[in-house]
Amino acid sequence: SMRAVSRVLGRSPSTISRELERNASLTIGYLPYAAHRTAAARRPRPRSRKLDEGALRAYVEVKLRKRWSPEQISHRIVKEFPDDGRMRVSTETVYQAIYIQGQGALKREIAASMRRGRTRRKPRRDSAHRTRRFMDPMISIAERPAEADDRAVPGHWEGDLITGTLNQSAIGTLVERSSRFVSLVHLEHDHTAETVRDGLVKTVIRLPDALRRSLTWDQGAEMSEHVSFQVATDMDVYFCDAGSPWQRGSNENTNGLLRQYFPKSTSLSTHTAEDLRAVAAELNERPRKSLGWDTPAERLHALLELT
Repeated sequence: SMRAVSRVLGRSPSTISRELERNASLTIGYLPYAAHRTAAARRPRPRSRKLDEGALRAYVEVKLRKRWSPEQISHRIVKEFPDDGRMRVSTETVYQAIYIQGQGALKREIAASMRRGRTRRKPRRDSAHRTRRFMDPMISIAERPAEADDRAVPGHWEGDLITGTLNQSAIGTLVERSSRFVSLVHLEHDHTAETVRDGLVKTVIRLPDALRRSLTWDQGAEMSEHVSFQVATDMDVYFCDAGSPWQRGSNENTNGLLRQYFPKSTSLSTHTAEDLRAVAAELNERPRKSLGWDTPAERLHALLELT
């Protein structure tokens, strides 16, 4: 019986009764796949869209041609037609009429008059589901040891690239967090991940062990070879959160100072390794307010003596 079926399925008897009444065949009886097709065919409830025709569509079309935004149209129409309930449209309805071209919506040339000039809706990206930048797993800056945060122990570095005209050339920049000591990486031909890795290894391997504790970088593609760098230098690599340059504040500040020597919109490939060493030496002999007017070279020497 229907009540026995309802007990087995954990449904109300009336649910079973309605299903049989609506979707069973008069001749064959109840066939589940045929019943599903019948229900699916009955599901659509087609109706005309609000902006398919009429005075409301004409109003929206005129305002879009005047380069009004959908939000402006949605709110202004209430002021102009306060007593006409038919002259109402939401911002989202206007956007759908613009972007859903295949369903009798507004013309493509009207969409082109939008402020952004798009004829398709731009998908929103969820920051919690970002595409992985690297194949190898990244270690978050949240896992960086406390000694790096309080700048008490030397050997924790921040790194980045400064780029030249059209991003065709670059210089690697390294800043030691405790002393603000600067080291520049010469990238002669390009700044691919392999070139950056080799340049960093060549620079870092010259440092004493006490100055090779960690490196913090942003999520730029140039550091996709971070695992092989770590193996070559025995130096942990930590990555900042996406879009958080302040987590490498010392490096960002130093990059600003370096622009005095390497202006934006200029080619950086003309500078030799000797040029970079000279600039780094000059910065390391410049007194800093954050160091009590010590120079980075003096502060690093004092820290190395203590450790």
